[in-house]
Amino acid sequence: MARKRIAETTKGIGRPKVGGQFELIDQNGQRFTDEDMKGKYALVYFGFTHCPDICPEELDKMAGMIDIVQKTNGNVVRPIFIICDPARDTPAVMKTYLKEFHPALIGLTGTWEQVKSVCKAYRVYFSTPPDVQPGQDYLVDHNPDGDFVEAIGRNFTVERAARVINEHIGDWRGKLDKE
Repeated sequence: MARKRIAETTKGIGRPKVGGQFELIDQNGQRFTDEDMKGKYALVYFGFTHCPDICPEELDKMAGMIDIVQKTNGNVVRPIFIICDPARDTPAVMKTYLKEFHPALIGLTGTWEQVKSVCKAYRVYFSTPPDVQPGQDYLVDHNPDGDFVEAIGRNFTVERAARVINEHIGDWRGKLDKE
């Protein structure tokens, strides 16, 4: 109940919502939309497969959280990795990359316009260097900037993050899809 009270007291008037309609492609080449997120708690992470350190660390953490949450509550989370580098992160690249983390992870990509649109809807800033040549290595600057149900940052351990998610699930009074 404390989380609900904090959420209500920090809710601003006139602040934009986080999320919205989108259509992307998953790591299997299948269409995935915001409608596919309904029925489960969505754990959404924005990153890119060529990230040398933070993204893989956070996806490892997400994998641990998924396992802990599933042991406690069943299959009630939908973990999603939305890429911020559509030029390099094709479905095939994501499929290979995500195998290293957790089988439940859903990787999403699209055209540059589609990725920009979903990042804007979720209030995530991203920028790639201009004039990159094919095959040239580069980093993608990206970070969230918004209000979320809960933002689980790098300072969270797997156990603390899973506890926060389990508490939110415990507070939920609606129906959850466990399939």
